Amino acid sequence: MAASYRANARLPALQASNVDWQSRKESPPSFDLLEERRTMNFSSHVNLPADAREELIDSLNTLLADAIDLHWQVKQAHWNIRGRHFYSRHELFDDLAKHARKQADEFAERAGTLGGYAEGTIRLAAKNSELPEYDLKAVDGDDHLKALVERFARYGASIRNGIHRSDELNDPVTADLLTQTLGEVELDLWFLESHLNGQPRAGARAGGDVRAEGRSPNA
Repeated sequence: MAASYRANARLPALQASNVDWQSRKESPPSFDLLEERRTMNFSSHVNLPADAREELIDSLNTLLADAIDLHWQVKQAHWNIRGRHFYSRHELFDDLAKHARKQADEFAERAGTLGGYAEGTIRLAAKNSELPEYDLKAVDGDDHLKALVERFARYGASIRNGIHRSDELNDPVTADLLTQTLGEVELDLWFLESHLNGQPRAGARAGGDVRAEGRSPNA
């Protein structure tokens, strides 16, 4: 009965996702996979209904898988980047991987706090991650940046969906954790995009940014 509930509970989240499964040429997670996932393995006195905790644990385990997957995909870019700006991008990717690893730990600990079993092995992450496989043809720095921008954007979209659902389930603690994490992810996304967006926007003022020139905006 509980397994059936978990499968049904995940349906709105899957439907609400911004992921276009057709464009990815992949199949969405099967309900058989969702039913197999182990949640609520431990007792918890957190003041939330059991069904709400179960759904939150399931969502956190999905984000845990995404974060672990993202960590190793960023490390893949860190190890294999070549070309211009090698050193700065090599170091940037290493920093971003550390962020994803920290976020994975926080997702796992929150799932445990709610009474869940954190599904954090590499094999479980590969099974449960909703991120696409990394582009193994990427070698040039820009190719790695584009691949990572796509993955960070999808990761951020999943976290944002988790925030909305946590609010609906009346769990401000999980919502707060995910809100802080989303801020970190979107900042990292900005760093990645800034390496690709080197040209001024159309319509930008020719005089440049007055802050960069040390002048007052009202001067």
